[in-house]
Formats: sequence, structure tokens, C-alpha cells
Amino acid sequence: MMQISDSYNQKNSLFTAMSRFIGAVNNMDQTVMVPSLLRDVPLEDGEDLKVPESAPSTNGYFQPDGDMYSSYVLLKSIRNDMEWGVLGDERPKAEAEAKRSEAEDDDDLEKQFHFHLNGLQAVLSKLTLKANTLTNRYKEEIGCRN
Repeated sequence: MMQISDSYNQKNSLFTAMSRFIGAVNNMDQTVMVPSLLRDVPLEDGEDLKVPESAPSTNGYFQPDGDMYSSYVLLKSIRNDMEWGVLGDERPKAEAEAKRSEAEDDDDLEKQFHFHLNGLQAVLSKLTLKANTLTNRYKEEIGCRN
């Protein structure tokens, strides 16, 4: 019984979600041999890749009316940020210091951690789906069947 519980927890771990996303983007990258063919190809499932208007700033990751090429570049950029780290903090220092002091004042760090962990896992799942969808759409566009 313990083994079933362990495998369920491993299936839902952050590391597993990250591995799935990176694997899906690597597969997309290997499948898409001519990325320029993705230019001006609209996303039929565009609702999924668009950021809701109520969402906070995404530092330029999402473009509201993007094509498949912009989604391809987005997914590769996120994968690189995950693998190599973000190159510098784009927030102004005063804003970063204010947020840091707020975080230090909060007593319930575990609650914050779980909130952000759940959010990160949800985003990674959606991005993994996007990478797989883009790969399949590319195959359809070039007439390749599995």
C-alpha cells in the first residue's frame, strides 16, 4: 500500500511536472525541423495559449494574438529559463526589496509555499499540453501522420 501512495506522490511531484514539460518541449524541438513554417499559422486552440486579461504581468512571455511560431519560441524560452535559470531580475530593486520584506513578515511560509507550488505545477501542466498540441499541429501542417 505504501508503494502505491509513493508512486502517486511521485507522479504529482514538481520534479515530474518539470521533467514532463522539458521532455515535451524537447520533443517539439526535435519534431519542428523548420520553425519558420509556424509563422502566421493561427492557433486554433488559441484560447488555451492566451493569458487571461486578469492575469498578472508575464514579463513578455505571452503575446495576445500570437501564432504558432510565437508559441514555439515562448515554450523554448521557458524551457531554457528552467534549465539555466533566469538571467537577472527584471523588477526594479525597490519593488523587489518591498516584496522581500513583506515575505519576511509573513508567518505562514508553508501556506505560501504550497500555494505557489500548486500554481507552478498547474502552469507546467498547461505548458506541457501546449508543447504537445503544437507538435501535433505542426505534424498536421506538414502532412505527417503518426
